Amino acid sequence: MVKILLAEDNELNRDMLLRRLERRGYQVDIAMDGEAAIEKVRSHCPDLLLLDISLPILDGFEVARRIREDPQLCALPILGLSAHAMQGDRERALSAR
Repeated sequence: MVKILLAEDNELNRDMLLRRLERRGYQVDIAMDGEAAIEKVRSHCPDLLLLDISLPILDGFEVARRIREDPQLCALPILGLSAHAMQGDRERALSAR
C-alpha cells in the first residue's frame, strides 16, 4: 500500500484530501505544521509528501529544503500544494528541491 504524508493545516482542505486519498486505497498520515511534517517524514517513511506551502512553524519551502538536504530523505517525491499561488512561487518551489 502506498503511504502518503499530507502536510496541510487547513481543516477543510485536509479533510477533503484525506477522504479522497483513502477512498482510492492510499494509507494517509497527517501533519499540521512544517516541523511535524519533517518529524513524520523521518519516522514514517512515506512514499509521497503532499506539502502545503503555507504551513505554520516552518513553511513548505523550508520543509522541502530541509528534506532535500538530508541524504536519507532527499529522494522522497514532494508535491507542493497551495491555494494562494503568487508570482515567483513556482521558481521558489523549484529552488527548494
